[in-house]
Amino acid sequence: MFKEFIKYAVPSVFAMFISSMYVIVDGIFVGQGVGALALGAVNLVMPISILFFGIASMFAVGGGALISESFGNGNIKKGISIFREIFIFLLILSFILSLVFFIFSKQIVIFLGASDKILELADIYLKYYVAFCIPNIIGISLSSFIRNDGNPKLAMVGTICGACLNIFLDYIFIFIFKWGIKGAAIATGLGQIFTVLVILLHFLLKKGHLSFGKSKIYKENIFNFIRIGFPSFFMEITFSIIIFCMNFAILKIGNESQMASFGIINYLTTIIYMLLLGLSFGIQPLFSFNHGAKNYVKVSKFYKFTMLGSFSINLVYFIILYIWGNKVIGFFTNDIFLIKETYIGLIIFNFAFFVIGINVIQSGYYQSINEPQKSNIISIFRSIVFFPVVLLISSKYLGLNGIWLSTLFSEILCFITWSFLFKKNRKIKVASF
Repeated sequence: MFKEFIKYAVPSVFAMFISSMYVIVDGIFVGQGVGALALGAVNLVMPISILFFGIASMFAVGGGALISESFGNGNIKKGISIFREIFIFLLILSFILSLVFFIFSKQIVIFLGASDKILELADIYLKYYVAFCIPNIIGISLSSFIRNDGNPKLAMVGTICGACLNIFLDYIFIFIFKWGIKGAAIATGLGQIFTVLVILLHFLLKKGHLSFGKSKIYKENIFNFIRIGFPSFFMEITFSIIIFCMNFAILKIGNESQMASFGIINYLTTIIYMLLLGLSFGIQPLFSFNHGAKNYVKVSKFYKFTMLGSFSINLVYFIILYIWGNKVIGFFTNDIFLIKETYIGLIIFNFAFFVIGINVIQSGYYQSINEPQKSNIISIFRSIVFFPVVLLISSKYLGLNGIWLSTLFSEILCFITWSFLFKKNRKIKVASF
């Protein structure tokens, strides 16, 4: 069972690690090649990239859970039908999103809180970023689908190949072609296209059950995919809401320099958040398949392995940045004051991820066993109920450090609340295992 856990968890976590690394390298190139204001502009647009990731994850996990459950029940034909319907729907949806965000890019960055100094940079970055919305959403969703189709290694390889191309093109476009912030966005988009091309090998070589084909789109099925997958979307939107609120809080009590500091923190904390999501997404097929096969003992074991994995990932990440954080931040900027200020905020902020890991894994677990309402409740607590209130209070009385601590406080409140609400249900499930 542990080997099976490793088979699914490691490729997904490693793929997310590579994804987060190319996001960081992207930030380093932007910071060194374009400037600190460009870092702030990219950070301002980050909620949009998280939104796209959330939409892709919603349908990939929602459909993936049903596909794995169908395969677990021996109904291969149903699993294929689900995949085809979701794929066609995502093609249409991603095209519409690309068009809308491109046309209204300036209004969107103004809504996100762009100041006069970074408005033009944020507008340019968003325009070029959303031009690649289709390969962005399709690449994320196909990676999840082929994991559910028994090919987690290719999903990892596809992500790595796209990330490596992105890093290479970042250097070419920013430092050689001098394209500035638009070069970073174009490099990201071309990397996503390459990821899709690699993943298509799974279907061309017929490595699993899934295949492309004609399919009608039924609104009742789409609503069912959304119902199950919505917690993944909500989990991403939760992170987006946190960034959005913190951006406003920093601009209210700080300045553009501290906005750049938060931009660097966001780049670095992307690593740990992506790793935790990778762990949750990677194990989803195992939860769903064994739940569909009514093998509850395995579900319980995989749950314990996943929680232990979450804690281990967080501990290693925290120790590395605690020791070498200043040097890592130095890759983004040469400003000594900015490095020191960012390091303090980063270390304080990182404490929250020990609790975030528990909440994310628990939310993904409920989603995988077809209890999405509990996952939604966890996400509501994280983003809407606790965080805005905690941020308002802590920033008022503790200033900038209060902003860094607000996530930790709200995540702890969320953990205590869902533990209490789901206590009876959890005891029944453990007993059945």
